[in-house]
Amino acid sequence: MKKTVLFIVALLATLNVSAELLPRIKTHISIKQPGNKAVKYELDTAAEKDLPVVVKRNFSTNALSEGLTIYEVTVTAKNKTVYFNFGAEMETDFPSDNCEYYLPGFWYHKNLRSPREAPSFHTSKSWNFREDRLSSPLTSVYNSLSGEGWSVMRVLDKPCDALTTHIEGEVILSGESSVGYLGIDGESASAKLTFGYPYIETPRRYIRKLTLAPSIEAFARLEAGQSKTIKWIVSNTKADDYGEFVAGQWNHCFDQLRPEPITPLYTPERVKAELTNYFRHAFVDKYVLKFHSGHGLHIDYCEPVDHVQIGFCGRVLLNGFNALEYGEQNGQNDLVEIGRSIFDSWQKSGFTAAGYFYDDFFIGRGLPKDNEVVHSIRQQSEAVYAVLLYLKYEKEHGRQHKDWEKRIRTLLDNFLSLQKEDGSFARKYHDDNTDIDSSGGSTPSSTTALVMGYRYFGDKRYLAAAKKTIDYLEKNIISKSDYFSSTLDANCEDKEAAISAVTATYYLAKVTKGQEQKRYIALCQQAIYFALSWYYMWDVPFAQGQMLGDLGLKSRGWGNVSVENNHIDVFVFEFPHILKWVGELVGEPRFTQMYDVIYSSLNQLLPVPERLCGIGKRGFYPEVVQHTHWDYGRNGKGFYNDIFAPAWATASLWELYSPTRTDHFLEK
Repeated sequence: MKKTVLFIVALLATLNVSAELLPRIKTHISIKQPGNKAVKYELDTAAEKDLPVVVKRNFSTNALSEGLTIYEVTVTAKNKTVYFNFGAEMETDFPSDNCEYYLPGFWYHKNLRSPREAPSFHTSKSWNFREDRLSSPLTSVYNSLSGEGWSVMRVLDKPCDALTTHIEGEVILSGESSVGYLGIDGESASAKLTFGYPYIETPRRYIRKLTLAPSIEAFARLEAGQSKTIKWIVSNTKADDYGEFVAGQWNHCFDQLRPEPITPLYTPERVKAELTNYFRHAFVDKYVLKFHSGHGLHIDYCEPVDHVQIGFCGRVLLNGFNALEYGEQNGQNDLVEIGRSIFDSWQKSGFTAAGYFYDDFFIGRGLPKDNEVVHSIRQQSEAVYAVLLYLKYEKEHGRQHKDWEKRIRTLLDNFLSLQKEDGSFARKYHDDNTDIDSSGGSTPSSTTALVMGYRYFGDKRYLAAAKKTIDYLEKNIISKSDYFSSTLDANCEDKEAAISAVTATYYLAKVTKGQEQKRYIALCQQAIYFALSWYYMWDVPFAQGQMLGDLGLKSRGWGNVSVENNHIDVFVFEFPHILKWVGELVGEPRFTQMYDVIYSSLNQLLPVPERLCGIGKRGFYPEVVQHTHWDYGRNGKGFYNDIFAPAWATASLWELYSPTRTDHFLEK
């Protein structure tokens, strides 16, 4: 009786869903004869008996999965070999002007933070993308007036991909591929979601940084009598705002994809031991400032160069501290000497007259002149973070560094005068504190430095300034779900902006109590969803001969970078630990499970002697991991760019495998 009732409920639900969705979804199929232009047929109007294929479309639902509908399409070749591309668009009835869009890890709002040379509404209001560009294979639209949303999500096949002989126009796949496409259409009065198989990319493809190229349409081969079935999940939802909509869609993706941790290839101890090879062989000591060369190295040789970045791509002082700490813990005096020489040289010669670190320069040309220096609030803050870790460590081992403490007090006092009335910091500025880029998107980078300064020096002015940054962050970034402008080489929607917001709110949550702490935790949780949205919950497919696929790389747990820089990497730093902490605190098991996925996945490309993973030296961890049809200038999908920055990747993994470092610093 129970089974019969459930069957009847499911049947009625299916009929209701079909009645609602069938008129919304318009379908077409393009058939290509080799050597001829493809012919497109609108399936809702074409005489399908005249087509060389049979196309069956079905809806199904599950009584236990309210609001979710499976849309299934099966294409069968009749009596000859066929090359096809199936496509669909779903009408939402949402007024296009009131809509926001979300394609995980690639499209937020209308991508208007990105320039017209990258995919955005600046260039077109209608876009289609390969699924492997997306951290979850989903396209969605949110009606900001009604609070309604629709999403279409691909049901994954066994992952596989095929090489193509051409990269634009109509292309017949050389073999089997599981890659379809997802997209948005805001050109007409009401918004549409688009999807199909195999992939198309229109109106342009995004092939490398700020480079749009002609479109592509791929065709899959079916032998006579052969069938191909493709499925999508269609979902309708409600949300109070765009941020809540994105959070709901992330939960939806997680529940459907159910990413599992992988079996780690190496232990944290082995990873750190291998990374010390970077500390040794990237160390440069022939200049007045000592550093690890970490920006602009060639993957085949990994030979040091003279480009120095104190922060993000170089993380000079953080890697210096990591070498020092590891060396003392493991009796490796050469690493201790490397770390100490880095800190000693920067204390003596690494500051401008105003008391800021030199940020980004080619040291072979000499130190930059103060009036020519471009300061970044992010790089300055990252340097403060590293020095304060070092000073606390040294103090705990009975060693004092009064000159360093004076340097950091001066810099933090500079921060107080640099901060604007609304709590923000200019993204980039001159040595005299005048703005170069007044955008406040990098403001949360400063929060960690200010909170650490408060904890180390006991100066409540730094805590007050940190709280002001969160006021700005809540009003201008988190409440608007507008995470942008935190990376150094792009000023667009990006993962690092969301991670900075997560980290900033976490730091204040750790040094406050009561209702104030609850506020920071709630803000942290909101930002976490946007940070997580960049991280892959599925394994993108590779073709044979694409090195990353041949190595067996599983992309789940890796994060896409930004709208401008469409590759995956190991940028996490403290984020996984915060994710786990918040997940346990608020009782969200998806967070703790995703922590396990990230933690287990990111060591897959560690270059070790028996498995160098395409890198010239052991321990030099790759940075630009090109997982989709995009490149940084060289090599393309399945490979790395030829130039990379292993310094920050090393620092990020080191933080991942140092889970108690922050809590230890922030505890009283």
